[in-house]
Amino acid sequence: MSSHFQKQWQAVATPESLALLKNIQRGIEKESLRITPDGKLSQTPHPVGLGSALTHSSITTDYSEALLEFITPVNTDIEQSLLTLDNIHRFVYGQIGDEILWSASMPCIVPGDEGIPVARYGSSHVARMKTVYRYGLGHRYGRLMQTIAGIHYNFSMPHAWWEKAWEEDGRPGKLKHYISEHYLGLIRNFKRYSWLLIYLFGASPAVCASFLKGRDHHGLQPFDQQGRSLYMPHGTSLRMGDLGYNSNAQKNLNICYNSLDNYVETLHQAILQPHAGYRDIPSGENGDYQQLNDSLLQIENEFYSPIRPKRVTDSGETPLNALERGGIEYIEVRCVDVSPFHPLGLDGQQIRFLDTFLLHCLLQDSPPCDDEEQQHQAANLEAVVNRGREPGLRLRDDGGEKGLADWAGQLLDEMGDVAQLLDAAHASQDYIAALADQQAKVDDPEKTPSARILREMRERDLPFFHVAMGYSQEWAAYFAESPLPAETAAEFERESARSLQAQRDIEEGDDISFQQYLNNFFSQYEALQAG
Repeated sequence: MSSHFQKQWQAVATPESLALLKNIQRGIEKESLRITPDGKLSQTPHPVGLGSALTHSSITTDYSEALLEFITPVNTDIEQSLLTLDNIHRFVYGQIGDEILWSASMPCIVPGDEGIPVARYGSSHVARMKTVYRYGLGHRYGRLMQTIAGIHYNFSMPHAWWEKAWEEDGRPGKLKHYISEHYLGLIRNFKRYSWLLIYLFGASPAVCASFLKGRDHHGLQPFDQQGRSLYMPHGTSLRMGDLGYNSNAQKNLNICYNSLDNYVETLHQAILQPHAGYRDIPSGENGDYQQLNDSLLQIENEFYSPIRPKRVTDSGETPLNALERGGIEYIEVRCVDVSPFHPLGLDGQQIRFLDTFLLHCLLQDSPPCDDEEQQHQAANLEAVVNRGREPGLRLRDDGGEKGLADWAGQLLDEMGDVAQLLDAAHASQDYIAALADQQAKVDDPEKTPSARILREMRERDLPFFHVAMGYSQEWAAYFAESPLPAETAAEFERESARSLQAQRDIEEGDDISFQQYLNNFFSQYEALQAG
């Protein structure tokens, strides 16, 4: 244990700091496809009863019009966050008729790019920009990618905790820089160890064959003689591999998390840098907008990473400008699969482990990362995505190679102290129990969600589609059994009505051309460069 880490550990273990650990802030963003009763992707517009996808506080769409996204507000109570997510599901089921929500990350039966409706948000400039961005993604990566669902987990330490840590560290520099520096340390450690989350919670080892019809199978094998499903025998999360949002262009984008200035500048240059492969996609010529621009990244959101530093933006502000203005406010974990085995796609036990994992990444020493280490990290992630349950799988550490099981056991053992701190703060045994459940998956890979999916497919002689469809129908019935209380339903209805009016107000407020709106937006990046 280094002297710096020992000092951090002693500080966080005080009664005052333990009390602050109860105020860890979290938010959940969970995606779910709308599908027809026979398991096909919905072709209907966003239901009006769900309000405006542009302005609703908790229900929007992501890439496809059929890909709903449910957002919980920032909360310090895990069970309250899950209750809110549960209420959103129940309200949605009251508004989508006979459609149901798909229960997995990899999609249902899909008809090819031409059958994937792109998300629409109205006629305002901001709405059109969101849709054009998604058209650009479709041209660059294929629209089929817009049917893949995931869960984003937002995490931040309470501000009072940061103030106390900064004071005990001698108030080095500005507080916002201190916070950003330590969140970047968390991110560097997260990237070193994110393969563990993929192993423990990956739930997409197989995919319906319709997803890859006429396309490169990326090494996937037929699961059955009929070829109805494709899979990796020891795969964990195909969503996080080559089937997801990956491109050769982005693979050459070397993003550094050693400093916030470096992170902002690297993404900033990628947004301003034209990419020859995108030159022929219309970006406003003669009013034809098929992408926002021909840059390597249209906007910073196009950079797909398992984790992102974030800050809430002001109206019209770019995420990079927000980070430069105020520093990192929270981090967003983006590598969590939707679990078909839980009605909400995840449960409290998984959240408690995520908190333990992230706090461990924050408190551990986190040396700067170089290009070689980043290559090792990418190789480890790819290996666990495709072969995570392979007996004897070895990964690359800075000191050489380690067996996955040995390294995972070592990390979980190190997290024991953090779990004890969190249990002490909450007067519970829940965090230690969550840790023990993950150790059981390391001891027996058959207990992982990815193994369970393949086992059910094999034992029930069913393709991936039918296994996922069965859980989708089960959870649809689960939510239908107990509709929302009238008062809660009325709150959602009021928010839907408010959001529709807010969308109309935005549309009526546009008084410049769409091209001028885009020019104004992207001029922020130029100002960032000048600054």
